[in-house]
Amino acid sequence: MNFSFTTAPKTFFGEGALESASSELASLGKKALIVTGKIITKTGLADKVQTTLSDNGIESVIFNDLPGEPTDIMIMNGVEVFKAQKCDFIIGLGGGTPLDTAKAIAAMSVLPGKMIDYKGKELSGNFAPLVLIPTTAGTGSEVTRYFVFTNTQTSEKLLYKGDALLPKIAIIDYTYTISSPLSITLATGMDALCHAIESYTCRKANPITDMFCLDAVKRIFKYLPKACADGNDKEARKNMSFAAYEAGVAINGSPTTIIHGMSRPIGACFHVPHGISNAMLAVECLRAVLDGCYEKFAALGIAIGVAKENDDPKTGAEKFLAALEKLTVELKVPTLHEYGLDLEKFAAMEEKMAGDSVASGSPANCWKVLSKEKQIGIYDILRKK
Repeated sequence: MNFSFTTAPKTFFGEGALESASSELASLGKKALIVTGKIITKTGLADKVQTTLSDNGIESVIFNDLPGEPTDIMIMNGVEVFKAQKCDFIIGLGGGTPLDTAKAIAAMSVLPGKMIDYKGKELSGNFAPLVLIPTTAGTGSEVTRYFVFTNTQTSEKLLYKGDALLPKIAIIDYTYTISSPLSITLATGMDALCHAIESYTCRKANPITDMFCLDAVKRIFKYLPKACADGNDKEARKNMSFAAYEAGVAINGSPTTIIHGMSRPIGACFHVPHGISNAMLAVECLRAVLDGCYEKFAALGIAIGVAKENDDPKTGAEKFLAALEKLTVELKVPTLHEYGLDLEKFAAMEEKMAGDSVASGSPANCWKVLSKEKQIGIYDILRKK
């Protein structure tokens, strides 16, 4: 087996991680652009980061014009601020949107042309140093080589990647996630779970990613219900932050598959939060590809304690799928109808969404690759639930 492994070069984890990392921030530059959301700004956390920077002789400016998930327009607005303010490094603070936007700003501050010019290409260049600080436990963006954005001209959600997008420093303080409401805790937690399951059952998996994924899946099955039931449960929050980190590290080497491939178009076309669309799709997507690698799904079943070592692979895999379905019911993952989508419009967009999913390349990472028609069939099942 031949594989490579990469992640952020330095991570500070745990309560007080920002303070532990503060002395290293000065080595990255003299003026930081802090990319964050308006809600995070109101909580005072952005002020805390600015104070830490100031104490270390670093100027900063806040860019928080992030009305939704990243778009090309939002990103290029951030590029203008970065250049106008003459910043030399970037701090992403918040959930997946600020972290992905920070990466994209770093890239597009250097790369010429429009964002769409780089579709399907590996991004590289001398990008501004990145520091990523998550306030949710799910995307793993703080340690990944990816960002996702919507091209507003085509309503296509695109995944861009490159090792140059990895942050110099990741700062993960699980106490920052305690204020996350139930809806975000659920969405981001399910995103992390899908990362771990997909990476583990991906045809590009390797022993290192397997190790991270198995541990992440075990933690999430145990602690996501607890974090959703009581947001102040520090033990649950800590374990969810660690699981999100593990899953994020894993997808750098063994990327996502069918769930993410089919989820991104739902987000682009209907603005459903990424983690929720993942959660809606997870059971039916995995049911469709289960027989591509029964052994790997069975191993997940053993890891969470619902399958036995002496179960045949098919039985073990089906037990895992049943446990996943039970979890989505327990956590009250909404159907398309319950979420309030226009089901007629959804039906009309199914062919485009399936085409975008296939074009993304993610479904091809499965051991069993589903055709465009099969993916339309999954969208049909979701719509009729």
